[in-house]
Amino acid sequence: QVQLVESGGGLVQAGGSLRLSCTASGSILSLNRMIRMSWYRQAPGKQREVVAGISREGSTNYADSVKGRFTISRDNAKNTMYLQMNNLKPEDTAVYYCNFVGNLGYWGRGTQVTVSS
Repeated sequence: QVQLVESGGGLVQAGGSLRLSCTASGSILSLNRMIRMSWYRQAPGKQREVVAGISREGSTNYADSVKGRFTISRDNAKNTMYLQMNNLKPEDTAVYYCNFVGNLGYWGRGTQVTVSS
């Protein structure tokens, strides 16, 4: 069993920054066993959408709406994935979830990010 816990969300003014963390515990063994790790977000009344992803090999990809502002990374030694979010906009307001895909898929419970104008 693997548990994912997100942290780092909060309230920030437009133009500000936040860094989200997603820490895995349980029978994770190593992040290298994960094929892909991603950040998703879901705004009120909208579908959950992928924000950024990082493969086991380290390649990254981003939604067009966050390119140049968000950076996904991971620290295998800490079993933690990060999302550095800069130049935040009100439309970035959402609950952010992390997702790990290995033999099975795992979701965290989410962390709220609110960007005020």
